[in-house]
Amino acid sequence: MRIIAVSTLRAYWESHPDARKPLEAWVDAVSAANWTTPAQIKSQFRSASILPGRRVVFNIKGNDYRLVVAVAYLFGAVYIKFVGTHAEYDLIDVQSVEDPS
Repeated sequence: MRIIAVSTLRAYWESHPDARKPLEAWVDAVSAANWTTPAQIKSQFRSASILPGRRVVFNIKGNDYRLVVAVAYLFGAVYIKFVGTHAEYDLIDVQSVEDPS
C-alpha cells in the first residue's frame, strides 16, 4: 500500500519520540501490504477498528496513540487523516477529521 503522507507521521514522531518506533513499524507493515478488503486489515491488525467511509483506526504503542486513515482499496493507497494521543483522539470526529498539513 502507498501511504499518503508519511511526512505527517515523521513530523509527529519528531515531537513524540516514543511514538517513532511503533509508527515506523506500522509504516513498514502497511507498505508491504496489499489490502483489497477491510477483512485483510483486520487479519493483520486485530485491534484495528473498521469504520464507515473507508476509515480505519489503528492503536499505536499499546493504545497510547491513535492513527486514523482512509483506505482507497482500488488504488492501493492509505491516506493519513489523524495521528495523536488517545486523549486527543477522544476530541475529534473520526468521520470528518482531515490531516492538517
